[in-house]
Amino acid sequence: MNDQIHSDGSDHEHGALGDAEYAEFMELAAQEGFDVEDVEGAIDEAGHGPLPVLAVVGRPNVGKSTLVNRIIGRREAVVEDKPGVTRDRVTYEAEWAGRRFKVVDTGGWEQDVLGIDASVAAQAEYAIEAADAVVFVVDSTVGATDTDEAVVKLLRRAGKPVVLCANKVDGQSGEADATALWSLGLGEPHPVSSLHGRGTGDLLDAVLEALPEAPAQSFGTALGGPRRIALIGRPNVGKSSLLNKVANEDRVVVNEMAGTTRDPVDELIQLGGITWKFIDTAGIRRRVHLQEGADYYASLRTAAAVEKAEVAVVLIDASESISVQDQRIITMAVEAGRALVVAFNKWDTLDEERRYYLEREIETELAQIAWAPRVNVSALTGRHMEKLVPAIETAIEGWETRIPTGRLNAFLGEIVASHPHPVRGGKQPRILFGTQAGTKPPRFVLFSSGFLEHGYRRFVERRLREEFGFEGTPIHISVRVREKRGRKK
Repeated sequence: MNDQIHSDGSDHEHGALGDAEYAEFMELAAQEGFDVEDVEGAIDEAGHGPLPVLAVVGRPNVGKSTLVNRIIGRREAVVEDKPGVTRDRVTYEAEWAGRRFKVVDTGGWEQDVLGIDASVAAQAEYAIEAADAVVFVVDSTVGATDTDEAVVKLLRRAGKPVVLCANKVDGQSGEADATALWSLGLGEPHPVSSLHGRGTGDLLDAVLEALPEAPAQSFGTALGGPRRIALIGRPNVGKSSLLNKVANEDRVVVNEMAGTTRDPVDELIQLGGITWKFIDTAGIRRRVHLQEGADYYASLRTAAAVEKAEVAVVLIDASESISVQDQRIITMAVEAGRALVVAFNKWDTLDEERRYYLEREIETELAQIAWAPRVNVSALTGRHMEKLVPAIETAIEGWETRIPTGRLNAFLGEIVASHPHPVRGGKQPRILFGTQAGTKPPRFVLFSSGFLEHGYRRFVERRLREEFGFEGTPIHISVRVREKRGRKK
C-alpha cells in the first residue's frame, strides 16, 4: 500500500501518525468531546516500539520473584519456598514514572547442589543475553556468597548496566548489611524489602537511569540489516535439523536425545536470494537433578530468542498431539508481539488417519492463531522447505501493515452501522473513531462512548483481518472511553 508508514513508533512523537494525519485526528477527537491529553496519552501508549528489557538475576531464594511482583504491581510470578516451581511465563510488562519496560524473571528452579555455580551461570546468561539492563538481587542478611561472586563475573563479561539490589532489608538495622555489598564492585547497593515494598521506588528510579529509552535492537531499519528469525518449539521437534536443512550444511549438533543444543546459534543464511539471520533455540542440556528446571530453562531461552527476533517460526511435531507446551510457546510469541509462522515438522511420517486427527486438533487447539501462516515440512527430507520463506515474508508484511486513519474510520463506521454493540444496562456503547498508532505489530486505539465487551473487540479484530489482511501478525486493540463532562469522580 502506497500510503503505508513503516515506523515502529519509536522515532516519531505521534507514534505512526504523520503530522497532518495527527492534526486531523486531534481535531476529530476534540469534536467528539475527548480530552486532548487523554488522546495524546493513548496514542503514545499504543504507538511505542519494542520495550526495553530488564532482567532480574541472582541465586535461589533471594527474593527475585517477590521483587518482580513488586515491580509489575501484581502477584503473577510464582513465589514458593520450594525451588523448581514451573511457570508458564517468564516475561512481564511493567511501568514506573510513566515509562514502560519488560521484566524477565529468572527465579526458582531445581538446584543441583554439585553444579550450583554452573546452573546459576546458565540461567543468568540466558536472561542477560536478551536484556538491556540487569537488576542483581543479593540477600543482604546472608551477604555475598561464592555463587554471587560467580554471577558478578558473568555480569562484568556481559557489559550490561547493572543495578545492585540488597534485598531483605526490613528496617534501619539492616542498612549496615546492605552497605557491606559495596565489596562486590557493582556500585551502590540499593537497600530494599521486596516483601514489604521498602526502598523499591528508589531502586526503580535507578533502573530507569540504567535502561535505554528504546532497546538497542532496531527492527527493519533503513540500513537493511538481515531479518531475525527465531526457531522456537519444545525440545526434539527438529529445530536444529530444520536449521541445517535450510543452510544446506550441518551448522548445529543434531541428536535424538532432547536438548542437545545449549548455546544459542545465530546463522546468516541465504534463502530465495535474501539473507536471513536464523536463531536456533533448541532445548538445553538436561542434568539428572534438573528435570523440573529443564522446562524452565527452555522457557527462559525461548523468551530471550523471541525478544531478539522479528519473526517466530514455531515448530510443532506433527506426529504427536499438540501439547500444552506447544500452546505456551505460541502464546509467548504472540504476547511478545512478533510475526508468527507455524511449521508442522515430520509431515512425511504421517498416515491418513493421523492427518485427519491433526487437522481436528489444529481447529480446536490453535483456533486463536488461525491468522498465522502454516507450512507442513520435513526437516529430514527437505519436503516443502521452499514454502517457508514465502510464509515468513507474508508474516512480516502483515506485521508492518499500516492503515491510514481516514480509511480505518470509514471501515469502523461501516461496522458500527451494520453490527452495533449489544445494548447493556439500557445503554449501547459505540465506537466513535480510531487510529492505528503503531506497527510491528499493528496497534490500534479505539475511542468509544462506553465500555466495549471483549467479544465485540474480538469481532472488530476479525473484521479488521478480513478487510485488511494482517496475516501472520497479532493485533493489539486498546479502547479509551469518553468520560462524561462534569461527572468525573
